Amino acid sequence: MSSISDIIERYLIKIINEAPAGTVQVKRSELADLFQCVPSQINYVISTRFTVEKGYIVESKRGGGGYIRIRKVRISSFKAYYDALLRMIGSQITQAAAEDLIARLREEDLMTDREAKMIRQLISREVLNLPVHLRDPIRARVMRAVVMTLFASKGE
Repeated sequence: MSSISDIIERYLIKIINEAPAGTVQVKRSELADLFQCVPSQINYVISTRFTVEKGYIVESKRGGGGYIRIRKVRISSFKAYYDALLRMIGSQITQAAAEDLIARLREEDLMTDREAKMIRQLISREVLNLPVHLRDPIRARVMRAVVMTLFASKGE
């Protein structure tokens, strides 16, 4: 059985994919009414499931006329996407952010399910059994190598 968070996420992804520009603007309170939940549940779903690592940009305005605008990022070129990914990874990356990035690469068919599973294992806390101040930079180096290899193999 799906959780309310899964249901809200699927709904938002569906309307984003149906939107011609890949952008939707919604009201927190209207979504909360639609799904019969508290507005903080909507905030939770948006803040955890619509991240930059997953390929979304979220803007919000609070107050009476407030809204949440969610946009699926579309990169204009393969090179721009590659550069954006390397910037996103930076010099250190958390396990959660790296896993989101892996999911995005998989969703965009830049890696197979098997590759994604292997890389998730390689960047896990269990494998990188080091203090955080070492683990996140090493994870970033692994993820940068993964991105460079994936893009090099695409020949562009």
